[in-house]
Amino acid sequence: MAGDDNAALKSKVKDHWEAETCGTRYGSNADRLRYFEEISTARYRLEPFIPAFADFRSSTDKHVLEIGVGTGTDFENWCEFASHATGVDLTGNAVSLTKERLNLNSIPPKKYSLLATDAENLPFADCSFDIVYSWGVLHHTPNTARAFREAYRVLRPGGTIKAMIYHHPSWTGLMLYIRFALATGQISKSVRRIIYEHLESPGTKVYESYEANELLSKIGFSDIKLTTKLGPGDLLIIKPSKKYQGAFFRAVWTVYPRWLIRLIGHRYGLALLITARKPKHDA
Repeated sequence: MAGDDNAALKSKVKDHWEAETCGTRYGSNADRLRYFEEISTARYRLEPFIPAFADFRSSTDKHVLEIGVGTGTDFENWCEFASHATGVDLTGNAVSLTKERLNLNSIPPKKYSLLATDAENLPFADCSFDIVYSWGVLHHTPNTARAFREAYRVLRPGGTIKAMIYHHPSWTGLMLYIRFALATGQISKSVRRIIYEHLESPGTKVYESYEANELLSKIGFSDIKLTTKLGPGDLLIIKPSKKYQGAFFRAVWTVYPRWLIRLIGHRYGLALLITARKPKHDA
């Protein structure tokens, strides 16, 4: 994994998400306003813990940066409450879709800024934001540690980061291992390698809680809180992508023991929710 060239891998990640912006799988209505409503409804149905975790209202009179806006579901909520919301995404498609959403919903342009840029090289001055938010994004960029350092840099002293990255071990990781290692005779491959190769964009990484805690601590974050949650992939309640079509996968989706996964709880969930602060004495 370490041998992959950063720029080449980042280009592959960009191509993946340009081809299908996160969430667009759930929108089908020809009416564009209803199209975005479908995407929002699906997002909060599949991941109902997002609103409480984000706590959009807490951004009142604050400056917020969202890294990875996707189709703008969360970003629209930040725009409603924040003094000013800035959104970035690696892909131009995500920025365009988010702008379209905000225009359709009559969000005043003075409330936000949007640009296509790189999470590892944020084009903002030090100490620019009160909140940095990123949901399911930073594990995709090749140098995740650098992206977190950038988030730390642009946070104001006393500011908060709220992020979700992928957790290990998880039910999603186990299923991918069965599908792409056991079923293909590549049992020597690790779960992390299988995830790196097959979970969403190329190069996706996962973190144990202690690894995430160490990463953030070394950067300088304090008051670190980590929580795991079952993601829609763990419960197989997601809409299958093109590579999971056909009778076999329809059968898997039908017989999957969601009741048992829920009974066991969130310990092996794919979502690792992180909140942390930049110390007030840091300038």
